[in-house]
Amino acid sequence: MFVWAFHRVSGLLLIVLLTIKFLTAFFLMTKGQKPDWALVLHTNPLIDTFLIISVVYHAFYGIRTVIMDIGFRNEKLLFRLFTLLGGVVSALLLLLYFTRDY
Repeated sequence: MFVWAFHRVSGLLLIVLLTIKFLTAFFLMTKGQKPDWALVLHTNPLIDTFLIISVVYHAFYGIRTVIMDIGFRNEKLLFRLFTLLGGVVSALLLLLYFTRDY
């Protein structure tokens, strides 16, 4: 039940966060005065952190759902495996994000 709910919530969160990213990028590409709110939202590390975590877990839980649809029935093993993989991949991506040099 947790995976089903989290998969749906992370999908909605992805829609909201990607909309924020796209709209702020649009406002930052204008030739005139760039709005301060767009720069603050577009470069906000909290939004980027939520975006990375949502993408990773949504992808892994989607793969888990496909594997279960194929016929694998050990739900607990898949939940633990993909939660662990999601945590490791999220941690690595966040480490790369926060240690970038540009």
